[in-house]
Amino acid sequence: MSSPSSTKPDASAAAPLTGDGGTAAPAGKAKLPPVVWLLGAITFIMGTSEFVVSGLLPEISGALGVSVSSAGTLITAFAVGMMIGAPVMSTATRRLPRRSALVAALLVFAAGHVVSALSSSLGLALVGRVAAALGNGTFWAVGAVVATAAAGPAASTRATGVMVGGITLANIVGVPLGTAAGQLGGWQAPFWMLAALAVAAAVVVARQLPADTTRTDTSLRAETAALKHPRLWLVYLAIALIQAGIMGAYSYVAPLLTERAHLASAVVPLAMLGFGIGALAGTTVGGRLGDRRPYTTLIPATAVTAAILGAITLWATNSVVAVVLVVLLGAAGFANNPIVVGEVVRIAGAGRSLPMALATSAFQVGIAAGSWLGGIALTSSLGLKGPSLTGFAFALAALLPLGLLAASHRKTESARS
Repeated sequence: MSSPSSTKPDASAAAPLTGDGGTAAPAGKAKLPPVVWLLGAITFIMGTSEFVVSGLLPEISGALGVSVSSAGTLITAFAVGMMIGAPVMSTATRRLPRRSALVAALLVFAAGHVVSALSSSLGLALVGRVAAALGNGTFWAVGAVVATAAAGPAASTRATGVMVGGITLANIVGVPLGTAAGQLGGWQAPFWMLAALAVAAAVVVARQLPADTTRTDTSLRAETAALKHPRLWLVYLAIALIQAGIMGAYSYVAPLLTERAHLASAVVPLAMLGFGIGALAGTTVGGRLGDRRPYTTLIPATAVTAAILGAITLWATNSVVAVVLVVLLGAAGFANNPIVVGEVVRIAGAGRSLPMALATSAFQVGIAAGSWLGGIALTSSLGLKGPSLTGFAFALAALLPLGLLAASHRKTESARS
C-alpha cells in the first residue's frame, strides 16, 4: 500500500499553476493510492453514526423515557463534540504517529457507541455521543491529512472528495439501513454494529497503514503558525456559510415536501434518497474539477446553490418541481465540500492537522447555525418558505469570502508572473 512518504508527488508538485490558483492536470492522471479509499470507507462509518440518530428519535425517546425533543439533544451533543473536540484532540494527539492517532480515534469512537448502547438514561447516552464525536473529529483531522498527503498536491481535492463521498454514501445507504436495524432490533442495534465496524477498521488501519506516517513537524508552534494566514479564515467562513445554506433548507425538507408540495409522507424518503444521490454526484464532480480550478468551480457552484434555494422559496409548491430542486440542491451544494477542504490543505500546507480540525469545526458550525435559524424562520411569519429563504441568504453571503479568495489568488499569481 502506498503511504504519504512512498507516493511520488514530485511530478504533480511541478505541475504548472493555473490562473485560478489550481494546478494543471498532469498527463495521465494517476490513480489514488489505496490508503485514500480505505479512509473513505471509514468515513462511511463515521457519517452513518452522525446522522442515524435522527431516524430513531421516537424509539430512543420511548426507551429512555424522555421527549422526542430531549432525545434530539443526542444530535446536538454530537455536533458540539465535533465542533470543539476536533481541534482539541488534534492538538492533544499531535505527537503521535498518524497510524496510532487513527487507531486511537477509532477505538474511542467505538467505545462511545458501546456506552450509548448500554445507556438506560439520557445523560449516559449523551456521554457516549460526545465520546463518539471526539473520535470522529480526531479521525477527520488526521485522516484528511494522511489522504491528501498520500494523493499528492495535484490530487488533494480528489482525495478529499473520496472522504466526503463516504459521508454522502452514508446518507444514501448507511443511515436508512441503520434506521431499519434500530426499528427492527431495538435502537441500540446500529450502535453495536457501528462499534464493531469501528474496531474492525482500527485493526485494518493498524495492519495496512505504514508505521512511518509520522508528522513532518509536530510542534504546536508550527501548527498554530499555519493559522495566521488570513485566507485560511476566509475559507473557514465560506465553509460555514455554505453548510448553513444547505442545512438551513434541508433540515426541514419533510414539511417542505409534505405540507408545501403536497407529497405523501411515504415519498419523502425517496426524495431524500434523490438528494443523497445528487450529493454523491456533486462531490465526485467537485473533487475532480476542484484540483485544477478551485474558484472557477466553487463560485459558480455556490451561486447555483443560492439560485436553487431561491427557486425552492418561490416555486416548490409543485411536487415534481420540489423533488427536482431538492436533488439539484444536493448536487450543487455538495460539489463545494471537497474543494473547500482542499483549499485548507493548499493554504495551511500539507501535514497540518490543526487547520484541518478547524475545517471540521467550521462544517459543524454551519450545520448547527443553518438548522437552528431555519427552524426559527419556519415558526415565523415566513412559514414553510422560511428555511429555504434562510438558506438562500447564507449561500448568497458565502459568495463574498469566495470572491475575496479568488481575487487574492489572481493577485498572487500575477505577482509571481
